[in-house]
Amino acid sequence: MEVSLHRLKLLRELRHRGTVTAVADALHYSPSAVSQQLAQLEREAQTTLFRRIGRRITLTEAGRVLADHSEEILDAVESAGNAIELLREGTTASLTAGVWASVATGLLPTGLGLLAARSPGIEVQTVELEPEAGSDAVRDGSLDLAFVIDYSNYAMPQVRTLERRLVAVERLSVAARAGTLGTEPIELAELAGRGWILSDARSHFGRAVRLACRDAGFDPDVHHAVGEQSTALALAAAGLGVTLVSDLGAMGLPGGVQLTPLAGRFERNLFIAYRSRDADREPLAAFIDAMVDGAAELGLRTG
Repeated sequence: MEVSLHRLKLLRELRHRGTVTAVADALHYSPSAVSQQLAQLEREAQTTLFRRIGRRITLTEAGRVLADHSEEILDAVESAGNAIELLREGTTASLTAGVWASVATGLLPTGLGLLAARSPGIEVQTVELEPEAGSDAVRDGSLDLAFVIDYSNYAMPQVRTLERRLVAVERLSVAARAGTLGTEPIELAELAGRGWILSDARSHFGRAVRLACRDAGFDPDVHHAVGEQSTALALAAAGLGVTLVSDLGAMGLPGGVQLTPLAGRFERNLFIAYRSRDADREPLAAFIDAMVDGAAELGLRTG
C-alpha cells in the first residue's frame, strides 16, 4: 500500500478535529478539497476508511488503525528531518513560532536579538494567531512552537503530545484614563461599578477576567467588547471604561492611560509549547533560552 504523507496528515487531523470543516479551517483548505483528498486516500488504502452519516464523516475500524499508524509515520518523518538538521555543519536551522500582539511587540525583539547574537544560523519565522490556537497548531505540525498562556485562575487544557516551558510570569494591572484610579494597588472588587472594556467571553483572556470578577463578587459591566488590546487601551485613554493589561501589553501603553496595580494574586503565566519529540532539538532549546533571558532583561519574573 502506497499512500501520500499529505493525505495521512489530513486523516490524522480528521481524527483529532472531528469534522472535515474543522480540518479545512485549521489547514487553510476548502472542505471540498479535504473531502477529495480523503477519498483519494481511501482509494490508495483499497479499503473503506470512512463512514458517512448525513453530513458527518466518521472513521471505520480500518480508518482508526491507519490513523494510529499515521501518527507514528508522520512523527518518524519529522524526527528524521530533525536528525539531519543536527548533522548539518554549524547551527543552520529554521523555526516557525506562533505569537500574538503583546509577545510580538514586547518580548520578541529582545529575545530574537539575543538569539541572533548566540546562534546566527537559526532563522525564525513568526505567525500571529490567537493564544487559544497555538497548541493545536504545534500539535498538527503547522508550527514548531507557540507562545501560550495560563491565568492564575484559569488554565488552558494541555495537549498530551506537547511539553511547555515557562518563559515569564506577568502581573495584570488596571488600565484607565490618567487620573481616574491613582497609582496605589486596588482590589478588583472596587471596580464593580465601573464600565469595562473587555474581550469576548469565548477568549481565554475574557473568560479569565470574568471568572476573577465573579470571585470578587460581581460581573463586569462590559460597555465595549473588543478583540484587540490596542483598541481596548485606546478606549481606556478616552475615559470609556477600564480594562486589564499584562506586563508585556503595558509596554505599548498609549498616552493618556495610567496603570494601577491589582491587589491580590491575578497573574498570567507565559509558556512556550512544543512537541515532546522535539525536546532534544538544539535550535528549539536555543530559541526558548533566548526568550527566557529576554524576559529577564525586560524585568519580568521568569520563575
